[in-house]
Amino acid sequence: MGSHETAGDRPTRSTRRTFLTASAAATAATVAAPFAATPAVAEEAVAPPGPGHPIVPQPPGRELSALLREVDRDRIEATVRRLAAFGTRHTLSSQDDPVRGIGAARDWIHQQLSGYAAASGGRMTVELQSYVQQPASRIPTATRITNVVATLRGDASPDRVYVITGHYDSRATDVMDAVSDAPGADDDASGVAVVMELARVMATRPTEATIVFAAVAGEEQNLYGSTYLAGQLKAAGVDVQGMFSNDIVGSSTADDGTRDPRVVRLFAEGVPTAETPAEANTRQSVGGENDSPSRQLARFVSDVAENGATGMRVRVVYRRDRYLRGSDHISFLRQGWPAGRFTEPNEDFAHQHQDVRTVDGVQYGDLPEFCDFDYITRVARVNGATLWSLAQAPGTPKRVTIVTTNLTNDTTLRWQRGTEPDLAGYEVVWRETTAAEWQKVLPVGDVTEVTIDLSKDNVFFGVRAVDRDGHRSPVAFPRPGS
Repeated sequence: MGSHETAGDRPTRSTRRTFLTASAAATAATVAAPFAATPAVAEEAVAPPGPGHPIVPQPPGRELSALLREVDRDRIEATVRRLAAFGTRHTLSSQDDPVRGIGAARDWIHQQLSGYAAASGGRMTVELQSYVQQPASRIPTATRITNVVATLRGDASPDRVYVITGHYDSRATDVMDAVSDAPGADDDASGVAVVMELARVMATRPTEATIVFAAVAGEEQNLYGSTYLAGQLKAAGVDVQGMFSNDIVGSSTADDGTRDPRVVRLFAEGVPTAETPAEANTRQSVGGENDSPSRQLARFVSDVAENGATGMRVRVVYRRDRYLRGSDHISFLRQGWPAGRFTEPNEDFAHQHQDVRTVDGVQYGDLPEFCDFDYITRVARVNGATLWSLAQAPGTPKRVTIVTTNLTNDTTLRWQRGTEPDLAGYEVVWRETTAAEWQKVLPVGDVTEVTIDLSKDNVFFGVRAVDRDGHRSPVAFPRPGS
């Protein structure tokens, strides 16, 4: 398995009673956990009997709390209004008009991100990533598609990458109308504002892993920009361990006027888009429909981003996306990477994909006046808490297997040791097969194999890594192996 093993790392086996004792010792010896919190009584009450202790969230540390306080509501509003002021940002609109069209928006975004990069001490670089899209769906003539990409290179694990996007193109009622006003304030200047504001506040902070902040084009025409971005990352062999699209995150008000200002939806697929026939056979045999990498990523978001520092609840939706809709995370799912889509809790379709007009006293069009800038700011903090926690923690464990070579009533897990310099050890998590969230956690120390006196036939298991500061990775769901 290529695992790193020392005398203290040899496989362990234990009963439930002795395993709990060993777990407590491992916690004290290998994992400094400033994020420790006392489990709520309700959590203890619903946790199933068995080894380990109830899972508790990871509250933000001092550094993350300071970062989230710097997310600036006024800057976010200014970004949304500036993007809307370009008139239209349709993919087929002018690329060389200095004041109107997608080209003017592209150049302004590039200028802003380049300014943020100048304060990064060389860690952040910005590029215009372009290609010519030949005639295809919703592209009648050869058209240049340009993504504006800012890359914040990690210091300790630069080859591990997380991506966040918003799309800066917009549309009117007719998806081929490149002339009419299409301010696109909510869809998706709001998402671009989230990406740009996080690029600003993170540019001056060293991260362990690499973060890519991208304003992509061509989304409304057919995800063209994100497809190209994902394809370029794949061709370069980049290890993308998580991606988030922020698309329509500008308002908490529904078409009937009801508001839900403290909730953001996160769409996360179950069966992976890129699942192979062999992987499907395995899943059908042992389960895992609710344990895709994207679902594990969504659980991680809830773990680190539902707290007082963000002021938000993350409503995970067990779907790839909404009916009849799709966003740029799909481009990354197609490449086999975990990804999800953040979007507002309720939608007002009079302010999406609509010509700007007034009918019977009702204002149509995606105008800035219908955005809630306090809400966008909180969504940015959810993204910020997630990206920072991912980039500072160890990577998701690799080559995690659950041994199935013979019939037993216990469970042996194996994995490959990570290479992070501050890696402290690992934790095994488990839950009842009918539970949506992980319920119990067992610290096991800096090992690459463990045997637990709990039947793999009855529960689901996972493995996550922990560093010396107590940052935890997303969970890796094991595959059957030897």
